[in-house]
Amino acid sequence: MQTQQHQDLIRQLLECAFTCENCATACLQEKDVQMMARCIALDRDCSDICLQAARLLQRHSEVAAEFLQVCEKICQMCGDECAKHHHEHCQQCAQACHSCAEACRSAHV
Repeated sequence: MQTQQHQDLIRQLLECAFTCENCATACLQEKDVQMMARCIALDRDCSDICLQAARLLQRHSEVAAEFLQVCEKICQMCGDECAKHHHEHCQQCAQACHSCAEACRSAHV
């Protein structure tokens, strides 16, 4: 059985993944898509890694703790990149990513 902290972390990972997907989709609609290229790439990577981290936690994988270190890194990178852009979707993504990075950092799996 999972602890409440474990369930909260999974929820946060999923929320971050979906927020990143929304940001990437919105970035593709911006006038200067080329300027958003790094943001889009990091959004996609962050979403994929957060989803995988949630899966590993859900199945109590032996590598979940190590994977959360990678997840923390990509969340921090994505959050830092999104924070550079003034679009509302980027600011929301930056907040979700930084929050998720902190949750991964403080997780005791």
